[in-house]
Amino acid sequence: MSDSTAATRLLTLAHELEQVLEQEFRALQDQNLDAFEQLQPGKSELLAELSRLCPPAQDLQNQPQWAGLHDSLLRGRDAHRRNSVLIDRKLEAIRGALSSLQTGNPTASVEVYDRLGKVSRFNKGRGYHDA
Repeated sequence: MSDSTAATRLLTLAHELEQVLEQEFRALQDQNLDAFEQLQPGKSELLAELSRLCPPAQDLQNQPQWAGLHDSLLRGRDAHRRNSVLIDRKLEAIRGALSSLQTGNPTASVEVYDRLGKVSRFNKGRGYHDA
């Protein structure tokens, strides 16, 4: 494959990856985990193809035919980091909510689901019967 053909193919793949990362971000914002999961195989395939075809980073920076690809890959990296930060924040919010449920007053009980999906009871604050 010639350098110009390879550059065009890689640039197309990099743009496709950017689009997938944008769709992934929207799915995360909407908390649409099904859509998020459906994007993962395509994203993995794009990343594998880019890894297979992409020249070393120093070649991308030093040759003008690769400039657009380098910029697109940087945008993809930034979009991936943004998505990672969003996932981390959502996980932290979930952990905080679970922690607040689990660190209550031992005199009152609340029903929550255990790891097996069964309802379990643990104590948390005063119930309305005790007020």
